[in-house]
Formats: sequence, structure tokens, C-alpha cells
Amino acid sequence: MPDYDVVVIGAGNGGLTAAAGLAKRGHKTLLLERHNVPGGCATSFIRGRFEFEVALHQLSGMGFPEFPGPLRGVLADLGVVDKIDFIQQKNLYRVVVPGTMDINLKAERASAQETLIEKYPAEKDGIIKFFDLLYAFCLEAVNVLYMNDPEAGPAKYPLFFQLALKDTQGILDEYLKDQSLQNAVAIYWSYAGLPPSRLSFMEFAMTLWAYLEFKPWHMKGGSQAMSNAICDAFINFGGDVRFNCAARKINVVGGKIKSVITEDGDEISTEYVVSNAGPITTLIDLIGAENCPADELKTLNARTVGLSAFTVYMGFDCDPSEMGIDKATNFICSTTDADRAYRFMKTLDGAEYSLLTCYDVDDPDFSPRGACQASLVTLQYMQPWLTVPPEKYYDAKYRFADKLIDLAAKVFPDLRKHLEEAEPATPLTHMRYLGHPGGSIYGSEHFTRETGMFLQSKSMIQGLHFTGAWNGSGGFQPTLQSGASAARQVSRLLKMQ
Repeated sequence: MPDYDVVVIGAGNGGLTAAAGLAKRGHKTLLLERHNVPGGCATSFIRGRFEFEVALHQLSGMGFPEFPGPLRGVLADLGVVDKIDFIQQKNLYRVVVPGTMDINLKAERASAQETLIEKYPAEKDGIIKFFDLLYAFCLEAVNVLYMNDPEAGPAKYPLFFQLALKDTQGILDEYLKDQSLQNAVAIYWSYAGLPPSRLSFMEFAMTLWAYLEFKPWHMKGGSQAMSNAICDAFINFGGDVRFNCAARKINVVGGKIKSVITEDGDEISTEYVVSNAGPITTLIDLIGAENCPADELKTLNARTVGLSAFTVYMGFDCDPSEMGIDKATNFICSTTDADRAYRFMKTLDGAEYSLLTCYDVDDPDFSPRGACQASLVTLQYMQPWLTVPPEKYYDAKYRFADKLIDLAAKVFPDLRKHLEEAEPATPLTHMRYLGHPGGSIYGSEHFTRETGMFLQSKSMIQGLHFTGAWNGSGGFQPTLQSGASAARQVSRLLKMQ
């Protein structure tokens, strides 16, 4: 008998829901995590008197008890919904290009349409038709992708099969003519990491639709509270977890999982591994290319590492209203040209796009009384940071942080006046803590070929399964759901033995 039915590597979102789902189904499960807390991106850290949220901006997919979204179902199945205090965010986002546009959209379809029509009256027909298309497409996509309609095909779901793989920009151009209007509608492209010209309509549409239908949410205590709740559920289901204990090697014999060796040198026998570490780390570093099927390595070689981020975690000595911040989610851009903003993400020249998230707007208790915090982030590729000599790294990091704050200060000019704590994190920082190649926060670049429609969660190596951002869409909802899906798949296989 093996030591464990399943070993789960990595306690990020996907690893946590996979481990908890497996333990709940009665499978003896071990969770290995290299960090000292669960969560991966869903964690927090302390600087001064602030506990900073690492990565969550808006949680999607929750919905309401009477109208539950898919993520609510996942968390309810694990018994943690009532362990987390969720706060609904009424606003979808504010998007600002100083001197050009300033639009706030409510998280409700009719209101969002009304606001856009008020700002762009000449585009009224196109705006209405675009949202009609968005909703019709997403309803078809749900039936094809999630309801698994056995009759799914072009005749029954024509919009899905016509538009899913088309680029978002082409559809924007068909319905919305003004570039600033396109920017206001499509700003969520940054949540996928590719501009509309490169992003599939399916990826974009499902993101916007999910936030409009199931609303954006915040959690008391931030994402760390959710990670702790899921980890506690895993332990209560009988699971074992080891923190400060990374996996060093996965042994494969005859094309089958044999065991996992920890960095402490313990060999743990198992026939199943669910890896939240990503396929590059899993196949190359832990298993070794010589033990992997040639076809799987060929597929892996065709994938590209996605974007990381540059983040400034900021603590302020005042309430957000004193700085004019009255929306939690604020996209601040110096251009309406998404392709230009994307090109800047491959340089150290500063940011053309940023996202400022102030958690205290919706949760006044998130920071100490009389204070508040915000994260200021722009997407960045790792490559330009690798060119910085070590002795110039800190200078480059703080210089870039200054440029990012300068951009945000065009909208909120009192930021520096009230700044008490500032902690910048580069792609190198994200790589250090996440262990992902390139410090990627979204896994692979989400070109159509690298979405969940085409990627396999089951490896060609018997007993190996993948979960997390590298196995489909990035972000909290998709990665949490991917772990739940992996748990169901592995559980079925175990019960067949």
C-alpha cells in the first residue's frame, strides 16, 4: 500500500481546492507547500502596521445564495462559505485616462450600458448590440463548456462556435468605434494578460460577463482568510499538510508515478500527484525531461511563459476619502491604445497602464483605524529585469515604483503626501515567492491554444495531474475551480481501482 493515495504539490488556489476535495472524498492526501503559509498568490504579508493583500483585486464567480455562481458552489462543497465574510462590491471599476476619459461602471448590466451611452451617445446602438452579443455568447459558452451539453454543435450554439476563437479586438471594432469607448469596455484584458488584439473573445467575454452577473467581491481578512479556511477544511477532512517542505523530485517508473521525495529527503510513495507547480517546474525540474514522454515535452516546448507584475504595496496614514479615492478598483492609463500599453510591459520605461485597488473603500476595517492601504500594479515581463545588474537592482526597482506612483498621482495627487509604507515587488520578487518561471502570475500566455479548451489537466505520465493557472485561465475563480475539477477527476480514477 502506498503511503498516500495522492500527494498534492503546492498550496496555491488550485492545490488547496484539489487537496480539500480529495480529502473530503475519503482519499488519504498529503499537501506539500514550500512556503510557511497556504495560498500562493492568495496570501498576505505584514509591513509596519499594515497587513497587505498580495494579489486579489476582485473575486469573481461567487454570486448569491439564491443565484449562486460556480465558485460559490466550489466553496460550499468544501464547507467554507460560512467561514468567510464576503463583501459585495457595487462598482465594477473606474477607468481613467487623465485629460481624456473618466468613467465609473456599476456592476450591473443596465447601469453599465446606461453610463456608456451617456458618455458616448453616438454609439448607443453599438453599445446595446455589443452587450446583447456578450450575453448571448456567454450563455451559449456556459452550456458548451460547463453544462457539457451532449448536443453541442454549431447548429445549436452558433455564436459560440463562430466567435469563441476570434480575437476580441475584431469584435470590438465591429460594434464600438471610439477607441476610448473600447478601452472602457475592454479594460479587463489586463486580467488575462494579453491585449484585445491577441486575446480570444471567449476569454474576455467570460471575464466581463462573470463580474456583471455574479458581481465582484471582497473578503474580510483578504485572500489569506480564504486560503486559511480551505486549508483548515482539508485538515478537518483528515488531510496532512507540511509547510516549509517543498517537493524535490517526483519518481516515475515505467511511465507511472511512483513516489515523491521532499526537500527534507523523505520519500513518500503514491500513485497519484496533483501538481499546482506548473508543467515546466513539474516535468523538467521535478521529474526530469529524460523521464517524460517525447510528445508531452514537444507540447510543453510550444508554450510561452506569461506576464508577471510590478506591484507597489502602499499603506497610508488617512482614510481613502481624504485622497479622493471612493472606488475600490481604479484602472489608470496614460493611453487608450492597449497594444502600446502591452509593448511597455516588455520594457523598464515605466507603465502606460496601472490598477490601483483600495480595499478599505468597501471594507473600512481592512486597515488600522484612520489608515488605509492600496496595491498599485502593472503587468510586466520578466526579461527586462534580468538585464539589470545586481548592484543596480534596488535603484531600478524604486525608480520604476516612482514612475508607477507618478501615473496614479495624476488621478490621486495626494498619494505621496499620505504615504506611510511602500513595498515594491518586481517580477523577480514574484518568481522568488511563487516559484513560477518568469515570475508568471497567469501561467502561460493565454493565447487560444493555451486555454482550458485545448490544455489537458491529465499528463501522459500515469497518475500525474495538473491544476492552477498553468492549466487554463489565470485569476482566482478559474484556479480555485481547476483544483476542484482535478479532485473530481482523480477521485473517479481512485474509485475505479
